[in-house]
Amino acid sequence: MERENMELALSALSLTAGRDKSGKPEKGDVHFRPGEITALLGPTGAGKSRFLSDIESLAAGDTPTGRTVLLNGQAPDEETRFDLQGRLVAQLTQNMNFVLDMGVLDFLRTHALSREVPNPSNAAARVFAAANELAGEPFAENTQLTQLSGGQSRALMIADTALLSWSPVLLIDEIENAGVDKRKALDLLLASDKIIVMATHDPVLALAADRRLVFEQGAVAAVLCRNPAEDALLAQLEAEERRWSDVRDALRRGADMTPWVP
Repeated sequence: MERENMELALSALSLTAGRDKSGKPEKGDVHFRPGEITALLGPTGAGKSRFLSDIESLAAGDTPTGRTVLLNGQAPDEETRFDLQGRLVAQLTQNMNFVLDMGVLDFLRTHALSREVPNPSNAAARVFAAANELAGEPFAENTQLTQLSGGQSRALMIADTALLSWSPVLLIDEIENAGVDKRKALDLLLASDKIIVMATHDPVLALAADRRLVFEQGAVAAVLCRNPAEDALLAQLEAEERRWSDVRDALRRGADMTPWVP
């Protein structure tokens, strides 16, 4: 029972310092807490995906980086590690496509039933409404999963993960490419009180995170926490992004763009 409840009682997750691609030690351990968003930054190949993989696999010094995952300050034994894999961590990857041919609401209701949620129909309706808030283009309750666009699929899984998933750790790979309202998605996920770790190239998402891990040569090179000056920059970038979004929507509607000319 203790192992089964660990995923619901996770108060801290840590990755011990590993090594970079040349074998040089990382600067220190990295600690994560529920309700905190950590952004992973660095060029392609810098080590962000490997870091996410170390968390997902509950690394025990047996990956190329040599890192070890600690749960509530302790490394899980082999039996616990095996039991928790696939349950402790939820992942949202860049490419998510459904192969199950059923309606959206039926799928959500089935998932809610499998989670033994008290009122599955209400829970499914909440997830459906949240997904449509995130999606660039709304979809209907009876829309088949296989007919959803990439952005709609990602919006559905973000809402499902935030509102139905038991997993206390969420790993995200480039949510900015999903065709969803990324700030609303972050707010929804943050309200779920999960440990959230996301690899991103997006400046708004990076600054919206509580802290940033900067990667070089496969290792964490710096840990930066958001400061008040960056809050002001974030507000400015969000305003500029809203303007770009409004222009994009106007173009999609075929609107006269003359009023947008400075």
